Amino acid sequence: MKRWWNSGFILAGVVLAVAVVWPRPAPVLGSRTTCEAYDGLPNGWESEPLAGMIRISGGRFTPGNERGYPDERPLGAVDVGDFWIDRTEVTRAQFGVFVAATGYVTEAERAGVAAVFSPPRNGAQDITPLNWWRLVKGADWRHPEGPDAAPAALDGRPVTLVTLADAQAYANWRGNRLPSEAEWEYAARAGGSSQRLGELPLDEDGKPAANYWQGAFPLIDIGEDGYAGLAPVGCFAANAFGLFDMIGNVWEWTTDKQWGPLMGHANGDPGQLRAVSGRSSSRVIKGGSYLCSGNYCARYRAAARERQEADLATSHVGFRTIRPILP
Repeated sequence: MKRWWNSGFILAGVVLAVAVVWPRPAPVLGSRTTCEAYDGLPNGWESEPLAGMIRISGGRFTPGNERGYPDERPLGAVDVGDFWIDRTEVTRAQFGVFVAATGYVTEAERAGVAAVFSPPRNGAQDITPLNWWRLVKGADWRHPEGPDAAPAALDGRPVTLVTLADAQAYANWRGNRLPSEAEWEYAARAGGSSQRLGELPLDEDGKPAANYWQGAFPLIDIGEDGYAGLAPVGCFAANAFGLFDMIGNVWEWTTDKQWGPLMGHANGDPGQLRAVSGRSSSRVIKGGSYLCSGNYCARYRAAARERQEADLATSHVGFRTIRPILP
């Protein structure tokens, strides 16, 4: 009996060691049924550094799109190294664990205000960008509609109303960092090419393959994709690398500063609602969001890019993290 107990103990130790070194199997996502049942925390995430991440083999590619907006024009081939990347956008549940563990207070909470999307109150009469963005006192990642609405559940929806510094703080806590624009686009393309300007993200059956705005923006989102607004992560099929929601749902932070022609904001500039200090800077965000539509924005493509004020928390911006693999 003693010899059998020792063998079992050794075997259990080996299994435990393997589990610690390699991420556990990820929860099944990719449909509305599975994404809505997902609690927002990858299996083993609180103890395993690579849980919820996918390894990407780097390579050479040419970012951008000749047939996109002027600021998407390719500048030449770039080399991307190997890295791990979150298979989904960081969820409210994950961000909630981070806040509980560290006591972190977001920039919106400190400032007491954030930019919240709000459809024009007077319909087509109010179709100007400043009429669909509001600076809401007390809006933050837990209160995305403001303090008068119920707090957001710590669930599988992507965390929003987070600034660049907030996203970096979370990434540092995980031992990760935010992706560069090239790393992000390489992962989003997954070995393929970016869609052309004007192409909708549709699947083989002609149905929405991402969460974006269907209908006349900003008046009404008819929700053909199942969601009129923010969706849980992983409701649509993954790309060829196994990554969810690289297109649509929320824009995602990168570390790159804006370069090339300075385009106007795709969904209006919420930064115009406030007086911005000379110290404010912008970063490139990627992927489009649930506010991108065929009649306004059309940036639900891997090559599409947008600038975002680094210290402004908004309704349609989230993030995911990466962990570079040293050669």
